[in-house]
Amino acid sequence: MSPTSAPANEPFPAHRELRRRHPRHLTLASQFLLLQLLIVAAVVVGTMGFSFAQSTAAFERTESRRALAVAETLASMPTVRALMPDENARHGAALPAVTQSTSGTSGFDYVFLADTVGNIVSSSQPTLLDDRLPVHEWIETMGRAVTGPLTIDHTDILMARVPIMDDGGKLVGIAGVARVYPTVLERIEQSLSNVIVYGGLALGSGAIGSLLLSNRVKRQTFGMEPQEIAELANHLDTVVNGVKEGIVALDSERRITLINQPAEELLNLPAQVIGERVEDIAPNPLVARLLTSDQETPDRLVIVGQRLLAFNRKMLVSFGKPVGSVTTIRDHTELATLERELGLQSTSTEMMRAQTHEFANQLHTISGLIQLEEYDEVVNFVDGVRLSMTKLNEEVTSTIHDPSIAALLIAKASIAAERNIDFDLTEDSSLPRLPDVIAREFTTVIGNLIDNAMDAVHDMQDRHVSVTVVSEAAPDAEKEQVIHLTVRDSGNGVSEELMDKIFIQGFSTKDDDAAPHSQRGFGLALTKLICERQGGSVTVRNGGNLRTTMSRGPGAVFEAHIPWSPSKMIETP
Repeated sequence: MSPTSAPANEPFPAHRELRRRHPRHLTLASQFLLLQLLIVAAVVVGTMGFSFAQSTAAFERTESRRALAVAETLASMPTVRALMPDENARHGAALPAVTQSTSGTSGFDYVFLADTVGNIVSSSQPTLLDDRLPVHEWIETMGRAVTGPLTIDHTDILMARVPIMDDGGKLVGIAGVARVYPTVLERIEQSLSNVIVYGGLALGSGAIGSLLLSNRVKRQTFGMEPQEIAELANHLDTVVNGVKEGIVALDSERRITLINQPAEELLNLPAQVIGERVEDIAPNPLVARLLTSDQETPDRLVIVGQRLLAFNRKMLVSFGKPVGSVTTIRDHTELATLERELGLQSTSTEMMRAQTHEFANQLHTISGLIQLEEYDEVVNFVDGVRLSMTKLNEEVTSTIHDPSIAALLIAKASIAAERNIDFDLTEDSSLPRLPDVIAREFTTVIGNLIDNAMDAVHDMQDRHVSVTVVSEAAPDAEKEQVIHLTVRDSGNGVSEELMDKIFIQGFSTKDDDAAPHSQRGFGLALTKLICERQGGSVTVRNGGNLRTTMSRGPGAVFEAHIPWSPSKMIETP
């Protein structure tokens, strides 16, 4: 592989340049690992807080039971029960010996004896002697054993309090046993081993999971980092919406996954169609069929609204499986008009070539007559040729003052003569010079209708095509004109069931066997499109025979009406 070639798993070679532009950003694996570390740290902190709460609850639950048992034992000692009622007991050595002995054997920090009003008379902590316990908090429970937290000498302790009763069941004192709450540091030391073990396991598992997830995501994104994906997506979005052609992408279920603004405008679609099925939003069934079916030939033409569009569809395949399709759409309207004009030029060229051949024969005839010294016949022959050539031109140019339309009619008359078709421009025809835009549009309309008429009489024994072109003032608008075009033929006419279909795009009565890949059915559809685009209309009817003295078919009559304004004429210098 050359240094400039892309690996097989890199469908976007440009992303290597994007990666080179962002060398300081964290990679996807690093971002996953950092996120996992933050999650693990949060979990560890939460675990430690939960562990502190649990350790406090466990301390209170365990030590409360032990302290209560020791306090009950202390309160039930005969010595304590006997000496507590004596006011001088605090000055003796018996009670201090009992409290010190109980503290030493039980391991509790505080062991004390107090009278009924809370004065401490004996304690394992000599500093607490003569201190007073908050007995007022226990008044309601003076006859019962109580455990709970208490603050003594600015120290938080967990204390169990048990009443001391004499032999007569009278309350004579209080026996208390307490332990100091462990500090935060002591709790950390107790749970540190567990935090290290479980935190390490969580960190290791998170790191391994982050690497595996990062590798999976990288395979799915072809090794691209998030910044590269974002920049590439932004670049592709700019390119897709920047091209002139419309682009429509579908998935395997015929749902729209991508559509650019030109496609929305060409197909007259709403702005939000991503995720919609193409059959639900297509302007007509033919467009939906072209967007979803295989296309054998390029540039399939469809009329959508006032436009003639060219469709090209291509299947999308990933790893050997079809995943959808993409269709490009081009506006073919102006190109179709240009093609029509070029076709007219080609027709005129063919006509001139045929006339050149005819002139050569006529010159040969004149040369032969001169060699035979038949000079009078030469003059008569030349006059006849001149009259036959100028008669049609004079008939057309005297009534049709627009050069492009006159040239088209002369060319069509010559073609009709070659095909043995009787072609005439009626005497009541009259057309002034038209604006350039209207003239170009009207050449397509009149050319399509004459071609359609000549095709209709091609197989008839008696062939005749009549054209009438008149421009007159519009009845409902000042300074506006309307071109009325009528094309009649002596063919078989149009059947009633085809009247509503003849202007539909793709409909044709011609046989396509001779040209199986040609696209027919656009001449009349394009004619209707142009007339409606200019604010006019085109219709068809069966008008009867052109000449009642001849046996002809019912004949079709096409009538087109195109408004135009003389005020929009552009004078050429």
